[in-house]
Amino acid sequence: MSSHPRLHDLTPLDPASTPKGIQTATTARQNVTPAAAFEGRTGYDADFLNEFKIDLPRVTENAPGRVAPVEGRDDGRLDYTHFSIVMNEARRLAFFTAFNLDGRQARSVARGNDHWALDGRLALEAQCGEDLYARNPLDRGHLVRRSAACWGEDAERANEDTFHFTNCTPQMAAFNQQTWLGLEDYLLDNAVKDKGKVSIFTGPVFKESDRTYRGVQIPEAFWKVVAFRTPDDAPRATAYLIAQDKELDDNLGLFFGQYKTFQKSVASIEALTGLDFGDLRDHDGLSNEERITGARIDIQLDRLGDIRV
Repeated sequence: MSSHPRLHDLTPLDPASTPKGIQTATTARQNVTPAAAFEGRTGYDADFLNEFKIDLPRVTENAPGRVAPVEGRDDGRLDYTHFSIVMNEARRLAFFTAFNLDGRQARSVARGNDHWALDGRLALEAQCGEDLYARNPLDRGHLVRRSAACWGEDAERANEDTFHFTNCTPQMAAFNQQTWLGLEDYLLDNAVKDKGKVSIFTGPVFKESDRTYRGVQIPEAFWKVVAFRTPDDAPRATAYLIAQDKELDDNLGLFFGQYKTFQKSVASIEALTGLDFGDLRDHDGLSNEERITGARIDIQLDRLGDIRV
């Protein structure tokens, strides 16, 4: 062997201890679910709450980016089991997810092997894949929660559908905050008629100042809008934001701050995202209060009991 070895000259010191299946982010084979596999998916149901009809949010001209085109559709809508997604073409992440949850039909489904896949109905270059998440502290954060999607006869299929990169955003480990993750369950247990149905919209906040990592701008805040009927059958909507001041350094290596969860107005989420929720803002007490007073309302949620509906 030459006295000046190169990489191809080297062998593992202990072949038996070499991890199997490890590939570089640029060469790793990515799973792609073919478009035909989604046949029959109906996705989000605007009439899920009966007389309280809620259409998908509209991406306005004020939104940061445009909707990624989907073959065979004019609206860019990707339908899965119990939920739909509209993608931001430039950011390669979801503008929003729209999800129907029926807590009365909840089923326990094993998580499985976390086989994340790209969606074959969408151009592969318009969605972030494993290249972004390999060998770093970023989590593959579900927008539609896996466990929440598992209800009804199609629970197992819904579980599998949540493991698509379209339903995934890069999140730091500190994002796993109890208050944020418990919002949907808390509303089901305490605010919803018959402890049953809610429609949930979730997405990242896209800002020009978001830092770029591996060619992708990483969102630093996320929003959620929840629609439901109260025990007295009144249509209601509430909105939330989880954010932090400085959590990511340029190398994604250090944590500087804590995520904080706020109850916000639907109107403020619209202004922040460039999405239009139609009449939904009229069923939100915070939006109505802001419209009357002209003052912004932010309620920091130190515990779920601080929520106002």
